[in-house]
Amino acid sequence: MAQGPTYRVKFRRRREGKTNYYRRQRLLSSRQSRLVIRKTNTRIIAQIINAKVTGDVTVASAISSELGDYGWIAGTGNLPSSYLTGFLLGLRASARGIDNAVLDIGLHPPTKGSRIYAALKGVIDAGMNIPHNEEILPDESRLSGEHIVEAFKHFSDDKDSRMFSDLGKKKTTITGIPKQFQTVKATLLEIPKAELKKKKKTKPTKTETKPKKTKTIREKPEQKPPRAIPRKPKPKKLIARGKGKKGKRRK
Repeated sequence: MAQGPTYRVKFRRRREGKTNYYRRQRLLSSRQSRLVIRKTNTRIIAQIINAKVTGDVTVASAISSELGDYGWIAGTGNLPSSYLTGFLLGLRASARGIDNAVLDIGLHPPTKGSRIYAALKGVIDAGMNIPHNEEILPDESRLSGEHIVEAFKHFSDDKDSRMFSDLGKKKTTITGIPKQFQTVKATLLEIPKAELKKKKKTKPTKTETKPKKTKTIREKPEQKPPRAIPRKPKPKKLIARGKGKKGKRRK
């Protein structure tokens, strides 16, 4: 660790590698809402966030795991689910009066045609205005999941391949993803505006109530036991002050 009178310890999130404060400062200087998109191995999280003095405030949000409520039965971490997640977020933000935002990808690398830009494409198609370059957006064929169908047909011929080996457990049909994509998108468009404006209430976590301990009342005996008589301490032996034992007297 560096030492010296001019050394300043960096912020905790900077030390942990979670926040780039130089990039965050440039985003906040625009004084616009931020479209925050984060990805994991299995999900896509999209949010519209306003920065305030007291802290960031989430105005609208959507997670790819919510798509199951609208008929999506495929994976929630691929390009089609990313687009639909961004599309759902754009509908909710537009219903709440937010039309402009700035993209915030955090520490994710700006890879062309990635899941982050698929979610961005969904937000734009929902009616929001976000500055971007058209070249970074994925193709329409990839957004609908046609590349997944082609990969499935390619690896299904190879008996030694383990790709798509978990389909029997999930009971999903890969070849029907493009058609499923269109039906879910149409379902999202049919959501009433009043429902899009509603904010989800977080359910309070149920705390396990421990049963109250009842005090056990001890029964008092009818007759008290006799007190023990203390023993008298033994007298201490007197020790002579001389050095050792006295020797025998000489005659």
